[in-house]
Amino acid sequence: MAAIDCRGVTKRYGDVTAVDDLDLSVEEGEIFGFLGPNGAGKSTTINMLLDFVRPSDGTVRVLDRDARSESVAVRQRTGVLPEGFDVYSRLSGRKHVKFAMRSKGLDGDPQEVLERVGIADAADRAAGGYSKGMRQRLALGMALVGRPQLLVLDEPSSGLDPAGAKEMRDIVREEADRGATVFFSSH
Repeated sequence: MAAIDCRGVTKRYGDVTAVDDLDLSVEEGEIFGFLGPNGAGKSTTINMLLDFVRPSDGTVRVLDRDARSESVAVRQRTGVLPEGFDVYSRLSGRKHVKFAMRSKGLDGDPQEVLERVGIADAADRAAGGYSKGMRQRLALGMALVGRPQLLVLDEPSSGLDPAGAKEMRDIVREEADRGATVFFSSH
């Protein structure tokens, strides 16, 4: 089964066509790199997968659900690391992950997630004092909450040093090994 299935998807903003007649199929359990230069429509496509933006034409199905009419069900089963993510500067990393857990109806201690993304030692510090790479790791940790079936990562290695980028790739492989589909964009 396809985790992502787009047929004839077009998105226009007035006279500008951001995505033009896209057909795309990503199978369950696949790691799929969505590559293209800045302005190619990668983030717009991701926003249509998550129903943050509606296509002008075409159909979008995610995890065998209509992305538009069943968007809440799609997002409950999806972890997202959005491009340009920012933190709530006064909240700690722990509180960010706890918020992500609550938004998915989960209880528990976020420590395991914080350890997995390498920021456990800064868990109780205000995230406003985190470096760009630490913020990126925090956003990844929030995306991993609840063992999502689909991980959508928009420019996931932005702000990471080479060691952090390698750790990101390792986490992506681990997620795919457990059966998750990973869809990431990059230029």
